[in-house]
Amino acid sequence: MILFPAIDLIAGQVVRLRRGERSQMDVYATDPVAVAEDFARRGATWIHVVDLSATFEESEEARAANTAAIEAICRVPGIQVDTGGGVRDLAAVERLAMAGAKRIAIGTALVRDPAFARQAAAEFGDLVVADVAARDGQVRVNGWREGEGIRADELVARLSDLGYRHLVFTDIARDGMQTGIDVGAYRHIARVAGFPVVASGGIATLEDLCALAGAGDDVIEGAITGRALYEGNFSLEDALATMR
Repeated sequence: MILFPAIDLIAGQVVRLRRGERSQMDVYATDPVAVAEDFARRGATWIHVVDLSATFEESEEARAANTAAIEAICRVPGIQVDTGGGVRDLAAVERLAMAGAKRIAIGTALVRDPAFARQAAAEFGDLVVADVAARDGQVRVNGWREGEGIRADELVARLSDLGYRHLVFTDIARDGMQTGIDVGAYRHIARVAGFPVVASGGIATLEDLCALAGAGDDVIEGAITGRALYEGNFSLEDALATMR
């Protein structure tokens, strides 16, 4: 299973939000490339990078700072980058692919522009991954700010037909809160999808990672962790060892 240490970006800074709320932001670093290099030195082979400025449709200056950071992180030796945030057309997919991203997450478009989502999967294959976030079983889009009146199960069940074989599933209520994870929820989502998921939201302890690893490769492909790493709940080295 893959451990994805997270780098969330706003205006070129490394941040974490609580439950996706822009107003509930903590800044952890101003040099995201240095953070990525540190992750690589400590054994990470993947990094999860989110362009929150693109997601929130912030200023061109903020988005340009994030673009530069993502391109530079993609050049860090030994690291594969899984990235997303505001990816809503083929031009965005192509730009990230050219930068060297190895996985590109598509979220809002799965609901609002399924024709694009299907085309991206057809043209880019496993380079694109589905990114589904839900609160109380209901899908949230556009930076988790809006609902679409669709249940997570309904959207996840469509992914295979759209051409997707990888899924990041986020439990919004737990994201950034360090409240622990619900393994049963991921078992359910993997069963509905027909393939394993990358778990996101709520990881607080090594025990959470052990529980995910114990669910098996048919349920969990990997796990994303951010705040718990930045606040020293556990070391990256111990997290990587646990996932192995």
